[in-house]
Amino acid sequence: MSQSVAVNSNLDFVVRDHHAPNGTLLGFWLYLMSDCLVFAALFATYGVLSQSYAGGPTGAELFDLPLVALNTAFLLFSSITYGFAMLQMQQGKKHGTMIWLGITGLFGAAFLAVELYEFYHLIHIGAGPQRSAFLSSFFALVGTHGLHVMIGLIWLVTLLFQLSKHGLIQENRRRLFCLSMFWHFLDVIWIGVFTFVYLMGSMT
Repeated sequence: MSQSVAVNSNLDFVVRDHHAPNGTLLGFWLYLMSDCLVFAALFATYGVLSQSYAGGPTGAELFDLPLVALNTAFLLFSSITYGFAMLQMQQGKKHGTMIWLGITGLFGAAFLAVELYEFYHLIHIGAGPQRSAFLSSFFALVGTHGLHVMIGLIWLVTLLFQLSKHGLIQENRRRLFCLSMFWHFLDVIWIGVFTFVYLMGSMT
């Protein structure tokens, strides 16, 4: 029995010893690069189809810029509050980290709620994705970004439970850092959406 325990302990050590310290971060960077390609394809598709209205409404007729600007502010503020959460993490303050993560989640949820309202309103007035190629590409691009935000919120809530249970252990710190990269990535993508889709669309 003791020999079996010793063998298992040695195997555990070997497995841990061969786990690259930065392997998770490298893998996550590769994932973000693949996500960049997905959004690049969606932006390119929208660029090609953005003038294909099929006799339907244009972006200038549909987009509510003040509402979109408010939504943009929600997402930008969520990135700022996530930055505060990371500062609290670096100082070893679990409670402060969780508070700022909670505030980040509230801003993210507000962003998602406004986006869902916008989609509901467009579909209600007959400007759904089936109306024209322009609207199909719009819903695909903005909807994909919204889906990523929803995934980020689920991830954030899961991390809050992990933090409350295990605290700021090394694994949770690494997860927080990965989510930070993901969240700021979504922020950058949204700035592109706001500029390329909403601002430029409102001028055509």
